[in-house]
Amino acid sequence: MHREGKMRMILSVAECSPGSALALMLLFVKTLMVGLARDTYNCPLPKQDCTSLAALKLDGNLSFSSTADAARDFGNMRHDYPAAVLYPASVGDISAVVRTVYASSSNVTIAAKGPGHSIHGQAQALHGIVIEMSALRGIEVFPGAFGVPPYVDARGGELWIDVLRATLKAGLAPRSLTDYLYLSVGGTLSNAGVSGQAFRYGPQISNVIELEVVTGKGDISTCSPFQNADLFFAVLGGLGQFAIITRARIILEPAPHKVQWIRALYSDFKIFTRDQEVLMSQAKGKSFDYIEGSVIVNSKDRHGWKSVPFQGQNINATLIPDSAGPVLYCLELTKNYFDHEVDTIDKEVDALLEPLGHLPSVVFKKDAPYLDFLDRVHMSEERLRKLGLWDVPHPWMNLFIPKSKIVEFDAWAFKHYLRDGVNGPLLVYPLDRMKWDSRMSAVTPNEDIFYLVGLLRYASPSLVPSVESLKNQNKEVINFCQANGIGYKQYLPHYSTQEEWARHFGVHWTKFVERKFMFDPKAILSPGQRVFSRIKGLSETSNTFLE
Repeated sequence: MHREGKMRMILSVAECSPGSALALMLLFVKTLMVGLARDTYNCPLPKQDCTSLAALKLDGNLSFSSTADAARDFGNMRHDYPAAVLYPASVGDISAVVRTVYASSSNVTIAAKGPGHSIHGQAQALHGIVIEMSALRGIEVFPGAFGVPPYVDARGGELWIDVLRATLKAGLAPRSLTDYLYLSVGGTLSNAGVSGQAFRYGPQISNVIELEVVTGKGDISTCSPFQNADLFFAVLGGLGQFAIITRARIILEPAPHKVQWIRALYSDFKIFTRDQEVLMSQAKGKSFDYIEGSVIVNSKDRHGWKSVPFQGQNINATLIPDSAGPVLYCLELTKNYFDHEVDTIDKEVDALLEPLGHLPSVVFKKDAPYLDFLDRVHMSEERLRKLGLWDVPHPWMNLFIPKSKIVEFDAWAFKHYLRDGVNGPLLVYPLDRMKWDSRMSAVTPNEDIFYLVGLLRYASPSLVPSVESLKNQNKEVINFCQANGIGYKQYLPHYSTQEEWARHFGVHWTKFVERKFMFDPKAILSPGQRVFSRIKGLSETSNTFLE
């Protein structure tokens, strides 16, 4: 029975005789206290926190049991069990819980978790509270009118695949997406959100015009470049350190019906990167709409050149020159088109490909519906699940490498240290720093063009290579970058010390700390990122977190 119902029944005893009224009153008070005790019986938090949280009137549910799922993520390498899990049915639920924790004198922390695609436990909260954002859903598409461009309002727990499907019904789509769409809106916007579309439109964080968030104090705030601007820019790419994203307003554009999908093979890295940079510099409509590259082993294994052709197509190995070396490079492109352009798309694509320096005749094409192309990684996921290779450890690492150092990085990493592959895809493609807003929290190398290098590896069930060996390879790549002045930045960063975080943010570190003090002064949010520790909060005099 709900506590409110019990109270109504207690009050109704006034209609009874004095003796029976007293007896019933004592009975119902005892029942009410037992109910309250039952709410907190399994609560492993400090007693005062349990009592305060159990007393909250929530639209959703706060559970002190069954927390195992909140301690798992895609990386499958770290499992920090929370004390409680919130399943919010409203933004008010999130605000109420955060406010309660903020008012507490304990060291309880809170992490917002989407589908759990983090690698190193970034969305976990050891002995704290995890907010299952997937419970907070809602999508509203505005098709545009009276000079206002089209946009979509999506709750922070929504998946991008569902946002895309909803907007496609209106003939629209977000301009910038990630390659994998089963990620939450709040999750990718807390990092950056990049893919082969980002060369033109920037990362996903560059395509947001308004946010609704809950700060580390529990305040619900609407922010934009023109309203609460410092909070807006702090949250975008802010690793969840300042506020929990509960709604994002995202720019849309007309969605094409189909794409022509192209893969071209290269043996020369300098020509491969030159072509990518030339294509990304060309105006919209005069170039491709999606540009990504990858490194593949020069062999016919599952991560070699045999993986380049589309299903039903084959590669002629004699077309690969003997001088190619241990690795090859695949340029992946798409050209969007509408149904009425079907008769001209082949000619247009051929004209764009003609000046490129890929290996002659090693080009593969296919046409696909726009949604099928954007959702292609999910199809790979289904295949990997059948092979038992999805729910395994994923010691991924993503780096931003400045253009001036990418050839040097290729010579050591791709052609030498990682010449046998990384037991998964190895991405390398350019991004334009001018499409990123320096007011946001995300940081990039200090060059106009930099490359994303993604080591998207997995440890097979046989652990050959082992998780530790793959993690050690990651460390060696970082050691090479540091020893040779590569000037890299980690994307989806993972560090162990605050000194490393300060190095990562560089000249932006002081601003990052100031924003933390402003919006989450007790360091409640996102403990799994390990940027700050909640011991006593921020020192107002030193502007650093006390240990």
